[in-house]
Amino acid sequence: MNDLTPARLRALKRDATIRPYDLAAQLGLPEAALVEADLGYGAVRIDPTLGRLIPAVATLGEVMALTRNRSCVIEKVGTYTDFHDGEHAAMTLGADIDMRMFPRHWAHAYALETEVKDGLRRSIQVFDAAGDAVHKVFLRETSDLAAWQALRSDLALPDQQGLSAFQPRAEPEGAKLAEDRAETLREEWVRMTDTHQFNALVRRLKMNRLGAYRLAGAPLARPLAVSAVQVMLERILAEGHKVMLFVGNMGCIEIHSGTIHSLKPMGPWQNVLDPRFNLHLRADHIAEVWRVDKPTKRGPALSVEAFDAEGNLIFQCFGMRPDKGGNAESWAALLDDLSLLEGV
Repeated sequence: MNDLTPARLRALKRDATIRPYDLAAQLGLPEAALVEADLGYGAVRIDPTLGRLIPAVATLGEVMALTRNRSCVIEKVGTYTDFHDGEHAAMTLGADIDMRMFPRHWAHAYALETEVKDGLRRSIQVFDAAGDAVHKVFLRETSDLAAWQALRSDLALPDQQGLSAFQPRAEPEGAKLAEDRAETLREEWVRMTDTHQFNALVRRLKMNRLGAYRLAGAPLARPLAVSAVQVMLERILAEGHKVMLFVGNMGCIEIHSGTIHSLKPMGPWQNVLDPRFNLHLRADHIAEVWRVDKPTKRGPALSVEAFDAEGNLIFQCFGMRPDKGGNAESWAALLDDLSLLEGV
């Protein structure tokens, strides 16, 4: 579509009644291309290097952190604290903003000032090489505007005009499994002492998460009815379970730890709209749900994990550890009840 010049894209965005994510999909463009149309018109291209960007974001004070995949969006209000950088993985370990970040996917970043009905909306938006959103930060009324101006100035890259050549989006991997390694998978799975060992195990066996679940089977991984997700959310709310909800993409995982206080369906979306935590879940995208049991030194880590029809992970939900205020027995009982929905 050669007529989609930056000026034309700015006009389309100005008149749009849908989110930039959906507008970009309609136009057949990566979302980052819509952002780049505003270079010189409120958008500044900035350094996406985590070791520079996250410490600068921390100076802003209270903000809203947003991470999404195609089917789920998580939003947390808080301050970026306790940052740990790393070559392959980094993290923030704040009480509110708790994230795992994978630097190789942080390819493009922008500091935006956008006119909206309520005034000027300020945000930092990070995208991968294909121009898909990895993570976004939205300033709030209490955020430090002097720190914001310093960030835009200090992290600005020399090229503020050239448009990026975004790479093709990677094809979905689907379930990847190796049936001849099934016994090895089960034997090493039950010997795990930490949930973080799981990814290394399945990679070494040339599988992925969903493939391993399908291959291992009960009691390590049990399929649940798709309806189990709605039942789980309703019972977390009604019974006050403390959980850890993981939502993310290849470049960033954002975590909510605690209870939920509201559930508000709207069309295909199921929404948690708590004061400092929002979750927006496309329930109609859920194609597979698994109850997963991973052994740890502290006892079993039990989770409910949802995938879309292409095998992409939508979210994971764990019961919080007892030393963090969770109740392992009541969480296990809830998951046992969810298993009955499938008759297993």
